[in-house]
Amino acid sequence: MSNLTSAAGLLLSLTEAGNRVSRRLDHTLAIHGISFTEFRVLHHLAQAPGVTMRRVDLAETVGLTASGVTRLLNPMEKIHLGEKERNPRDARVSLVRLSAAGKEIYGDALASFCQRAQDLAVGLPGERMAELGEQLNGLA
Repeated sequence: MSNLTSAAGLLLSLTEAGNRVSRRLDHTLAIHGISFTEFRVLHHLAQAPGVTMRRVDLAETVGLTASGVTRLLNPMEKIHLGEKERNPRDARVSLVRLSAAGKEIYGDALASFCQRAQDLAVGLPGERMAELGEQLNGLA
């Protein structure tokens, strides 16, 4: 018998489900040469004004520390998915911009991601997915 509260059990279940989904998405996105975490970085950069974000903002958005996002971005910059950009107003602020190659990889990977998402969500009607998304966004 479990001694977890229902809220604690729910959070464990959500975390475990998230880990399973992440592994499946890693496998799907590997054909594009990126991981799910790298896809998330590309996605947020693609959505940002000027396809540019401060590294600290990007780190917060994808749930990494500033040093963690730097470690993730360094190899991405080496394969030209992103570019360092200087902030003209403050040299201490580190910016990253989605490169042309990054835009192309992101576009290709987005199609694979959306297809895999459809496969994983089979059996959930659209309105149910929207409701679940709203409820999950309300956590924390």
